Amino acid sequence: MNKDSANMLDHFLSHLESVFSISLRDAQEIIRNFHQEMRYGLAGGKSSLKMIPSFVGRPKGAEKGKFLALDLGGTNIRVLAVELDGNGNAALAAVSKFAIPQDVMSGTDGKLFDFIADCIKLFFKENNIGTQQAYDLAFTFSFPVEQSSIASGKLIGWTKGFTAGGVEGEDVVALLSEALRRKGTGFIHVAALANDTVGTLVAKSYADPSCDMGVILGTGTNACYPEKIAHILKCPGLGASGEMIVNMEWGGFSQLKTNIYDHLLDRASLNPGKQLFEKMVSGMYLGEISRLVIVEMMERGLLFRGTSLSAFSKGYALTTEHLSMTAQGTDFFAAFGLRDVTTADRQTIQEICRIVSTRSAKLAGAAIAAVVAWMDEKIESDHTIAIDGSLFEKYPGFQGYMKDILNDLFGARSARIKLELAKDGSGIGAAIIGAVAAFARDGGGG
Repeated sequence: MNKDSANMLDHFLSHLESVFSISLRDAQEIIRNFHQEMRYGLAGGKSSLKMIPSFVGRPKGAEKGKFLALDLGGTNIRVLAVELDGNGNAALAAVSKFAIPQDVMSGTDGKLFDFIADCIKLFFKENNIGTQQAYDLAFTFSFPVEQSSIASGKLIGWTKGFTAGGVEGEDVVALLSEALRRKGTGFIHVAALANDTVGTLVAKSYADPSCDMGVILGTGTNACYPEKIAHILKCPGLGASGEMIVNMEWGGFSQLKTNIYDHLLDRASLNPGKQLFEKMVSGMYLGEISRLVIVEMMERGLLFRGTSLSAFSKGYALTTEHLSMTAQGTDFFAAFGLRDVTTADRQTIQEICRIVSTRSAKLAGAAIAAVVAWMDEKIESDHTIAIDGSLFEKYPGFQGYMKDILNDLFGARSARIKLELAKDGSGIGAAIIGAVAAFARDGGGG
């Protein structure tokens, strides 16, 4: 590479660093905007944060017994039995996993829920669980739902390739309960409808009372936290005391500083103008943002000179897994038909991946900071943040960048904020939600 080319490359990478940067001032503005949107959302006003009441609070840690959970979030169904010992310990007693056939995902009225009920029956058989007693079951249903109580919610619309008829606009708990009765499993009571993010918070807080936030940082992103019921102004019938977990749906947060690559991605997406925070943070989109940068640099002659653009011409061909490989010191070049890649090009790709993933981590950290500061303005208490998802768990350096922005914002007080991995929240957490609901119903007995 000649001197002029090297200078042009350095200049472009410096420009790239600046348009993806999240400064301390940017993070402080994100916090202010988050608080404004939270306030509007809780009051029922126009807001990019939905702030959906979950109708469940955090567990006390004293809930005890065996509870069932049903997890439907994609092309598989999981049925779990979880044992709670009443001392903050939750153990997975049994689990069965079932693939959902395509004809069931797109079937006619009742077919999907009859299939689910059959899977639950098979779970009891496979794990030799007796059917002589009643069981409470919590239903994790990771699709858009308008929830009206802890055990009722209407499907707003299918996503993830589902088109099953007779479900949209209907109460999914009622549909499941009816199918259980049809299949002779009426001894199972659907005690709660759960969201996977809420499950993550509940699973961690069962053992750790300082846990007051659940976050998903994987293919998608979302968060929840316990809010004072008196502050949920859009639901005046909830009462005036106590707290309730609020599902923020923060992937929709829109008060953000965006750049040309964000605009290109958004315009070409299936939902332009929506889920802006998710498009800048989550694993589904980081590879695509990086691909758009690579394509521009190739067009400018700054990268892979003499190589056809065709390898990078397909949308979403570059994934977050490819970025993660780069961060680990390996590469994805062979998969794109690239051979004899120069040292300069390797270093450039590493820089692009670092710049894009660092922004994601810092945005996630700033959003967590906003919610923690909402709950505890001066960060006077300990806060455990339960986080599930492959970005947080597996992407090299991601956790460190999140902690960096928390330290920039709060200094020494950031040590009171612990970011902890909480795997399988949608399973174990759902069972604990069922326990919380059952204990509330039974007046705290058990």
